[in-house]
Amino acid sequence: MSLQLQENLSLKPYNTFALEARARLFTEAHDDVEVREALALAAEHGLPLLVLGGGSNLLLTRDVEALVLRMASRGVRVLADDGEQVLIEAEAGEPWHPFVQHTLALGLAGLENLSLIPGTVGAAPMQNIGAYGVEIKDVFASLVALDRQSGALREFSREECAFGYRDSLFKRQAGRWLILRVRFALQRTPRLHLDYGPVRQWLAEQGVISPTPLDVSRAVSAIRREKLPDPAVLGNAGSFFKNPLVSTEQAERLRIQYPDLIAYPQTDGNVKLAAGWLLERAGWKGYRDGDAGVHRLQALVLVNYGQASGRQMLGLAQRIREDIEGRFGVSLEIEPSVI
Repeated sequence: MSLQLQENLSLKPYNTFALEARARLFTEAHDDVEVREALALAAEHGLPLLVLGGGSNLLLTRDVEALVLRMASRGVRVLADDGEQVLIEAEAGEPWHPFVQHTLALGLAGLENLSLIPGTVGAAPMQNIGAYGVEIKDVFASLVALDRQSGALREFSREECAFGYRDSLFKRQAGRWLILRVRFALQRTPRLHLDYGPVRQWLAEQGVISPTPLDVSRAVSAIRREKLPDPAVLGNAGSFFKNPLVSTEQAERLRIQYPDLIAYPQTDGNVKLAAGWLLERAGWKGYRDGDAGVHRLQALVLVNYGQASGRQMLGLAQRIREDIEGRFGVSLEIEPSVI
């Protein structure tokens, strides 16, 4: 076997919260053959396989009694181009933001609103990542995944992925499918999504009258840098809680009590509440307990100021959830995977 196994390895460099936890075994896979080797090794050692991308959606609360496999596959290729729509494929280990920038450099539109999101291409469909009015499902074509149970490769269409809000088939069937490569349908003629006020405001402040996809990417990146802490500087996993969905009736009751409530009606009749508003209204913004805290500029982001443990971060999250439930009658769901 060509894989290099490491024992009792610290995972602190491999999760954006910078939490200390150790992997019983650790290796990296650069292609499909090495992925299969890792599966065989995990079985040989009687261990489960935990797959890591960029570690940007992970809360480690303990040492990991598993073979941790970091996807390190690289490669981007154009599969089809009809002059307007371009089908582009990327390996699962490709870092997400550089991939977005690569598509923009090729003159392709569709991913610009998803700029500067941490993580890898392979992890993006699992969460159906989204920002500023665009989700992966909006530009998704298909993906290839390995069935851990049978060892067979399977191609999934957009419909088969069963995408939802920060959700997908692969998240619901965690542990079965291992995403190897993802394909996106991008456009040469931009259809820009400028519905979010901060994006329009940034473009206006910069004097951009006829924005290009690259302009939108710059706007989104600037807004994210201003509002969200850099994981390389301050440990975090981005938005820690999902925006909760409530009934129209519950949203109206809350609006009577809180006229400044931020809420977005959905096509299914429910209403999406801004979790960040709930946390800020409850006074959590800037809260700190030791090295576990809530970011001073964005209440939706929990941060590790240096030496917090995963258990401390989870404890803070649970206190926040209980407080929000008690104040507003709204249940918050944790977005990162908790291990």
